[in-house]
Amino acid sequence: MSVSSTATEALQEDAPVAALRRTPWWANQRIGLLILVVLLSALFGVLRPAFFNQQLVVFPLLRDIAMFTVVGLAQLSVLSIGHMNLAVGRMAAFSMMITGISYDLWHFTLYSGLLVGLIAGTAIGALAGWVIARTGVNSFVVTLALDFLLLGLIPLVYTALTDNAAFVTKPPGMRELRNYSLADICVGNVCGSPAVPQLAIFAVVAMAVVGWIFTRTRLGRELLMTGSSVRAAELSGIPTARRVIVAHAMSGCLAALAGFMLAISTGSIKATIGAEFMLPSFLGPILGGTLLAGGFVSIWGTLLGTALTTVIRKGLDLLGVGLESLNIYLGLILLVALSTDRIRTVLSERQGVRRR
Repeated sequence: MSVSSTATEALQEDAPVAALRRTPWWANQRIGLLILVVLLSALFGVLRPAFFNQQLVVFPLLRDIAMFTVVGLAQLSVLSIGHMNLAVGRMAAFSMMITGISYDLWHFTLYSGLLVGLIAGTAIGALAGWVIARTGVNSFVVTLALDFLLLGLIPLVYTALTDNAAFVTKPPGMRELRNYSLADICVGNVCGSPAVPQLAIFAVVAMAVVGWIFTRTRLGRELLMTGSSVRAAELSGIPTARRVIVAHAMSGCLAALAGFMLAISTGSIKATIGAEFMLPSFLGPILGGTLLAGGFVSIWGTLLGTALTTVIRKGLDLLGVGLESLNIYLGLILLVALSTDRIRTVLSERQGVRRR
């Protein structure tokens, strides 16, 4: 097949991405999500005024949104190349296991232990990417196999090194990071909000770095080009195998950061960290507009998609909805949200066709 025909195919494959970028403001998925978050927050606040209690509801709610946004960014990193990471939760558990060892046995400080965990997460993610690039096996299969491998390995290590399947050493600063808000950070006479947890800073930094990579760097452009069309990327001289490794390494690093945030939130490092990460890791990016097929990501969309699902869970929980019913209502609301976004996109595409 000639280079020109392959390039034509690549342009055709990139057409959906271009269409997304040309979407008018009223059909913008992120605006729709923002409106849904605001309306649902207002509705839950009317039905249960306690929803706006800063210390009991808003503070932990924002802490959860921050953590699950980082989880979503971990999945977004591999979705950018059309892959998926089914071991995102287990990678978080593995990284925190290494962090727990550094606290318990090596007496590391809070942030040096975090650095060790980030390195461990990056390494396990890069390993998954290397296997995928080397063997050509689908990312679904490789990460699922890795998930089962870590599922067996992590409890064995905890059993060998701990008494209660948890590392009990808590380095100085861990409790403060869990409980303190931005109100405790003052510059001159200006202090932050008492409802915003300090853990949210980690999410802001992660969003800034990931956003910078995908919008400002050659690496980010090459990742998206690999997701749009591997053949076209290879013909353009992009080392696609290396980009696969990089994307999965980023995913592992962000999963480790999310695991650290969860460990801080719960106050313990245990074998079950990250067990609830799978579904949120997909919901945030996909609701936010990131394409499953690769080639297009949305950082702000991931934040808003995560905020929507977290607000729904917290609101229904305050209304006394049981776990089983909560999952049913959550699924229905998410289905309506996805359907609304799809209808909005179709209408905008039809309007674009009429204008031509």
